[in-house]
Amino acid sequence: MLDVRRLQVLRAVVNGGSVSAAATALGYTPSAISQQVAVLEKETGTALLERVGRGVRPTAAGRLLAEHAAVIERRVAEAGAALADLLAGRSGSLTVRYFATAGASLVAPAVAAFRADHPGVRLDLGMTDPEDPLDEVLQGRADLAVVVQPRDQDHPGLHLVHLLDDPYRAVLGKGHPLTAKRVLDLADLAGEPWVGSERPGVCQDTVLDACATAGFRPDFAVDSEDYPTAQGFVAAGLGVALVPLLGLAARRHPGVTVRRLRAPEPVRSIHAAVRRTAWGRPALTRLVAALQATARA
Repeated sequence: MLDVRRLQVLRAVVNGGSVSAAATALGYTPSAISQQVAVLEKETGTALLERVGRGVRPTAAGRLLAEHAAVIERRVAEAGAALADLLAGRSGSLTVRYFATAGASLVAPAVAAFRADHPGVRLDLGMTDPEDPLDEVLQGRADLAVVVQPRDQDHPGLHLVHLLDDPYRAVLGKGHPLTAKRVLDLADLAGEPWVGSERPGVCQDTVLDACATAGFRPDFAVDSEDYPTAQGFVAAGLGVALVPLLGLAARRHPGVTVRRLRAPEPVRSIHAAVRRTAWGRPALTRLVAALQATARA
């Protein structure tokens, strides 16, 4: 294996035409330069310089190695510049995962703003695994995931940044008697058939916990596991549903009426999840800042 530093010494001798010129350029003594060239010649097993008057000139092997040394020096400089860009957040790549309603209303505008300021950072965007939305981040396959998690809940190995609280709304069919009220107590829905809008997990638990606080358990007549389908069943008069604001922003069925809730108002908390070991990377923290700014807008 050739020593890169000795190659640079050889290149300085070839460019300067003498050992003394190379010593002056590199800040070494002439004897140190001669020693470095001698070791390189021993490593290569061939002469690299030949004397010409008071100076030296490269042999064919010496000229070849000096040319490669110039290429190496450029590549090392490029590597240093690329590393500086990466550490400053001007380049690199980020893998981002999100769930559907957050993707449309939160992630998309945040990514657009981030790309405008950081065009050199490549983004790999995709949906989270609904069964385990944090796994890709924990395993290092994703840098950030936008997820629903209870507030103030600690996850080993993860740094959670709160983005926004997304309150649920009551979704009623047009003409339902409860549409006469502008704000509903959650208990007003206790005797109604329900259309399920959530798959099992944190979001469904948020709804069920709120209903338990209001003193009842919903009677699910239909199970849909997504917001547009749930609204379709509600519009057809088959029950009532709870849908978060982001779900309604993405798509609102024309055949439903939406009302605020209280006592209590179910709220899901949306966070950006990042590995603790990755937190602090400039590009990553700036993407989180873009998500926070979008959430506040």
